[in-house]
Amino acid sequence: MNLGEQLQKLREEKKMSREDLAGEMNVSRQAVYKWENNKGYPDIENLIKLSELYNVTLDELIKGDQSFQSKIAIDRKKSEDFSDPGFVVGIILVFVGLFLDLGKFSAGVTILGFLTMFFYEDLMRMFWSIKRDFQEER
Repeated sequence: MNLGEQLQKLREEKKMSREDLAGEMNVSRQAVYKWENNKGYPDIENLIKLSELYNVTLDELIKGDQSFQSKIAIDRKKSEDFSDPGFVVGIILVFVGLFLDLGKFSAGVTILGFLTMFFYEDLMRMFWSIKRDFQEER
């Protein structure tokens, strides 16, 4: 049984209309219709609410629908990926700071390397935000 059929069956067992469920879930009636007809899927927060409302586990809700399971993406930690550009740039800066005699700047370059390794995505987001703001001011 796919997710939509299961959601419709559970709603009908609770003797709820789509409108009742939509009000309970704080979504539109059309969203409930799409979920039940496999034209869309609830996000994880709504899946949790549905599992609590129907008193079933998330596993029971999604296990029967292979197409829905394939759409669920599991994020992996970026820190485990050594090919990440932040890691590569950071490690280069660390080695430059440690092994080149840059005088007073060696410690700063090394620290910058470590910060880049751990906060690359944040630094890039900040850089692009500053660049966008600068271009908007012109």
